[in-house]
Order: sequence, then structure tokens, then C-alpha cells
Amino acid sequence: MSQELLVIGGGLAGCEAALAAARNGVAVRLVDMKPLEFSPAHHSPHLGELVCSNSLRSDQISSAVGLLKAEMSLLGSGVMAAARATAVGAGKALAVDRERFAQHLESQIAAQPLIQRELARVDSLPQTTAVLATGPLTTGALAEELSNLTSSDHLHFYDAIAPIVSLESVDMDHAYWGDRYGEPGQGDYLNCPLNREQWGEFYSCLIQAEQVPLKDFESPQFFEGCLPIEVMAARGEKTLLFGPMKPVGLEDPATGKRPHAVVQLRKENAAGSLLNLVGFQTKLTYKAQDLVFRKIPALVGAEFVRWGSIHRNTFLDAPRVLDPHQRLIAAPHLFVAGQLSGVEGYVESAAMGILCGVNAANLLHARPLLTPPPTTALGGLVTHLQNTASKSFQPSNINFGLLPPLEGRVFKRLRGQAQARRALADFLAWMEAGGLIPAGDIPVIPGEDS
Repeated sequence: MSQELLVIGGGLAGCEAALAAARNGVAVRLVDMKPLEFSPAHHSPHLGELVCSNSLRSDQISSAVGLLKAEMSLLGSGVMAAARATAVGAGKALAVDRERFAQHLESQIAAQPLIQRELARVDSLPQTTAVLATGPLTTGALAEELSNLTSSDHLHFYDAIAPIVSLESVDMDHAYWGDRYGEPGQGDYLNCPLNREQWGEFYSCLIQAEQVPLKDFESPQFFEGCLPIEVMAARGEKTLLFGPMKPVGLEDPATGKRPHAVVQLRKENAAGSLLNLVGFQTKLTYKAQDLVFRKIPALVGAEFVRWGSIHRNTFLDAPRVLDPHQRLIAAPHLFVAGQLSGVEGYVESAAMGILCGVNAANLLHARPLLTPPPTTALGGLVTHLQNTASKSFQPSNINFGLLPPLEGRVFKRLRGQAQARRALADFLAWMEAGGLIPAGDIPVIPGEDS
């Protein structure tokens, strides 16, 4: 068996797989088609481009995604190293400067002597050990081969991207800094309030706005965790008022009163010169976006440096076509990482890339393949991908519902800490048994009295 690992795709999962395999002594050939060719959603020539958002979500270890970040860091995650080095203020969330993040991740790849980069488009499944990390926009001949190999059609949903505005163009007479829902912090979110009358005009315009039409062969299967703003609006105005435009805890300092609705903007880069409309992913036409989003008083004259857009995401029916190590059952020399495998989100995709890289290296070294305990965040994702009881498999973000319930009675406010404490103990024991050395310090979990 060849000792070289082929990694196809230079997104978060592909970069993590390449770095993890190289750390385990395997020569890696990382193949990516950028900048020779770009997908409809990609624009940067760098590896590890963040497309939809600059947020990696909660950074608290008592949250499921925060726990997953901690496990990734223990495995030496390149994505987490890049994120920490390029973080921008986002309250309790971990958000990054997209350009600097991609550059940092790319520099890690360049600094690893066992990784060789190749610019090419791959249109056929390799016959040697490989990690497929081609992402949710996998199309063409490669997608067709995957479909034929798995004897099933690909499932799909749609992922929408939120607009970005420049800070200097926001009308600060109608905006104020604060944190999400009044939580203590550094004032990382720019809040754009609407009164009842302004809200009514905005909502009316939104539900009547023109949307990008779907192709004849496509169906609107949107991921519930990332619904377009107009899809949420169609479910009733309270969906937005209890969702991304929730005003609770965001009293306007100019009036001392809570507005009827709030649009929150989050920093896109370290300088804070660009701001993302939080929760405003959309499939409206550009013309409609220009009309609708200028109904927000603070954004009437705003410069939109990027409009929202939509793209199709492709993923495998993982419980039926992947084994517990994320290998194709029909071709066990091929690992599938990232969103193509059936997880959702930047962090989750990167995490599965690390696991695939570790196991691909183990396969090449004739060592046992590893599956993390189901009590861990990483193990919970594997459990989701192996959920054969699901007749209609859908991608999922990490959540504590994917992990076994805690034993005994635990107060609700302490459950996150208890989940993290159990998970990290099991994760470290698993790493030791698998010969994996923790990278960095072991995180401290707050006690019950914290």
C-alpha cells in the first residue's frame, strides 16, 4: 500500500485532514482546484476560505460546539490555531477575520514538510488511500462517480449567505453597540433598532420580495439551522421576532426602551470595518435585497460590499454509505470528510477532517482505526453519521442531543458543564489508548459554584 495520502479539497476539512496525517508521519498530497477554478460560492485564492459567515459559534466549553473546539485543540487542530490567532470581538462567540484566518491556515500547510500542494481539478475517484473533502459543492464527474458507487442519489439542501456592509456607511444615529441579548461583554454587536411601524414596513416588503428561482430539477430543502431570512418570515412575523431580530435585553440607550425588533451586525474583520448581518442569510435577488434591507433605518444609505446569495449543498446518505470511520463502504480506501459526509458547520467539518486524517494515517501504517467515545462531541458526530434509524438522513450541527444522557439528576444550569466534564475525561482516555498525545493544555471546566 502506498505511504502517500491523497487529500482532495483545500477547505477546512481537507486542511485538517492533511495536517493531521502529516503530524502522524504520512506524506500528503493536497490537491485543490483554486485558484485555477472557483466554485460558484468561492472567491478567495486561499485555502480554508470561509464562505457563509466568519463565526465559529459559541466559545464556551459548556456548549456543545465549544466542547468540540476543545477536543479539536487537543488533537492539534490547525483551524483552531488559525481562529485563535485571527479572532475578532464577538462576545461569547469565536469569530475571525476571514482573510487573515485563511492566510494563517495556508501558512500552516506551507510550513509542514510532509505536505505537497497540487493545483488541479479531480474528476474521478482515486484508487489509492485518499480523503475526499471536496465540500458541499461537489459536482460534475466526481459527484456522478460518488452517486454510482453508493448506489443512491445524493441528497441536498440549500445554504444561504448573509450580506456584508461597511461600518463607515452605517447611520450611527440609528445604531448602538452592545452584546447579544444584553449579556455582559465588550459591546461586539452593532444593533440596528426598528420601532413597530418600521418593523411593519420591513416585514411587508420582505415577504413580497423577489427570490432567486430554483432550477427545475431542484427542491427547496433548506437546513433548519441556517434558514434564509425570507423563509423564516414566511412562517409568520413572530418567527423573526423570536429569532434573529429578537430585541430582548437590547434596550436602545437613546430612548432607554426596548425596540420592537433589532438587526444585529457582527465584525467581519479585525479592524471592524466590515459587518455581517447576523441571521440574514438570503436567497433574495440582489435588487430585492437592495430594496428590503434599506428599510432598516441604520442601513438606508449603507454600502453593501457583498450581497447575500445561495448555493446548493451536496452530502452523502452517511448511515447507509459510510462505515464508523467515515470510509465509503463500497470503497474502504476512501475516507469522506467535512460537509460531504453529512455534518453541518465549519467547526464540525473541520473536526471530521482531523478524524479522517488520523485514521487515514493509521490505515497506511497498518494500525487500528479509531472511533471516539459516543460521550464526546466528536463521537456524537460519528453517532449521527451512523444513525441508521433515520429514514431521511439530514446534516446536523453538534448538539448535546447527539450524546448519551447524563447519569443521575443534574440541574439544568449545570448540564453543559457536566457534559463537558464527562466528555473530556473520556476523550483524554481515548487519546491515550490510541497513542495520541494531547496538543496544548487540557481545558479547565468551571465548577458547580462558578
